[in-house]
Amino acid sequence: MLTAITGINWGDEGKGRMVDLLSQDYDIVARYQGGDNAGHTVKNERGKFILNLIPSGILRPEVVCVMGGGMVIDPEHLEKEIASLAEQGIEISPANLKISDRATITMPFHVAQDGLEEERLSRTGAQFGSTKRGIAYTYGDKYMKKTLRMGDLCHMDGGVRKRLETIVESKNLTMEKIYGQAPVSVEEMWAWCEHYAKVFAPYVCDVGQYLTQADEAGKKILFEAQLGALRDIDFGIYPYTSSSNTIGAYAPIGAGIPGRKLDLSIGIMKAYSSCVGEGPFTAELAMSEEEKDVLREHGHEYGAATGRPRRVGPFDAVASRYGVQCQGCDELALTLLDVLDYMEQIPVVTGYRLADGSTTGRFPMGKTLDDARPVVEMMPGWHCDITGVRKFGDLPAEAQNYVTRLEELVGCRIKYISVGPERDACIVRD
Repeated sequence: MLTAITGINWGDEGKGRMVDLLSQDYDIVARYQGGDNAGHTVKNERGKFILNLIPSGILRPEVVCVMGGGMVIDPEHLEKEIASLAEQGIEISPANLKISDRATITMPFHVAQDGLEEERLSRTGAQFGSTKRGIAYTYGDKYMKKTLRMGDLCHMDGGVRKRLETIVESKNLTMEKIYGQAPVSVEEMWAWCEHYAKVFAPYVCDVGQYLTQADEAGKKILFEAQLGALRDIDFGIYPYTSSSNTIGAYAPIGAGIPGRKLDLSIGIMKAYSSCVGEGPFTAELAMSEEEKDVLREHGHEYGAATGRPRRVGPFDAVASRYGVQCQGCDELALTLLDVLDYMEQIPVVTGYRLADGSTTGRFPMGKTLDDARPVVEMMPGWHCDITGVRKFGDLPAEAQNYVTRLEELVGCRIKYISVGPERDACIVRD
C-alpha cells in the first residue's frame, strides 16, 4: 500500500499534522523531496514539535522514517534537529531513521550563496523571498553534477576528496569573482564532511532496496511532501516555486522506488489560504489588511522554518481545484476549520476576474495570474467553538454547508476535517 500525502496549495496546509495522525496505520513514512526550507508543526500528547527535514512519522516509535534520494540534506541542520527532538524525548537511531545514499548534501557554501544572491536581488526588488537555506543552489549544483551525496560520507577516500576539490574550485569562481567573498577552503569543507561522516554514516543506506523489500513484504508506506502543488518547480507559480517536484506522482521516484505506483493520493488543504514568500497570491486581495491581520492571528500564521508572518486570504477554489488536479487526489483533508469559528460571514474565492474583464475558474499562469482579481462568494459562518466536535453530523449546519461547498468547488471528496491541532481533533467521514 503506497499512499502520498501532498499539499494542494502554496504549502503550510497542515501536512505534518495529518501525517502524524494517519501514520498510525503505516509502517514507513518517507520524505521524497525538498530540504530544511519548510517546516511541519505537529502537536500531540507528547508535546509540540517543529520538523524541517525529518519525516513527521518519527513521532511514532513503531514507524520507520526514510529520507529519500530526491531530498537535499544539510547535515548541520539535521544534527541539530535530531538533538532538539532528543531533548523532547524522541528517540532517533539508524533503526528508525534511514537516509538515502543518493540524497544530495547541502554544503555551507550553498547556504552562503543563497543569502548573497537574495541580498543582491533585494536591491532592485527582484528577490524571491528565499528562506536562505541553500536549497535552490544545492539542486542547481545537483543538476550540474557538482555536488556530493550522502553516500559519499560512507567512503571518504581520495576519489571523494578529488571531487570536492573540483567542486570548490568551480564554486570559488562564483564566490570570489561575482560576490567578492573570500574563497571557500577545501580543507575546511573536508573537515566538515569528515565530521558528518562520523555522525551520519550509520544512517545512510540504499533506501530504494529497503522500500522495495518492504513493499514486497506487504508493508504500508506513506509518502510525505514538503510545500504544495503551487510550489512545484514544473507546475507551480514559476519562478516563485521551490526547486523540486512537490507533486504526488514524484513520490515513488524521489523516495527511491521509481518503478512503483501510488495506490492512494490524499491532498491537504486549509479552510482558508496562506502563503509564504513572494509571487502572485490572488486570495489576499479579497480581504482588507485589518481582516487579514485578524485571520493571521487566529490561525497563528507564522512560518515553522522561518517564523515569517504568512500572507493570508479566504479559501481559493480556483487555486485549490488546480492543486487537486495536479496531485491526482482520491480524497482530501481539510485542516484548520476551527480557525474560522470567529467569522460571521466567510468569503470564498470562486473565480478570477482577468484584466480583459472576463472571469475564469481555470488557474492561470504568468502575467494573467499577476493581473487576476478574486471573485468572492460570501457564506454564513457558524460563529461558535467546534474544536470538540468529532462527528460531521454534529457540526453546525453552516460548517457542514461550508465543507460541502468546498467539495463542490474543487471536485473531490473531503474525508478528513481537522478542528484542532491535537491528534484526536479530527473528524473522519465515512
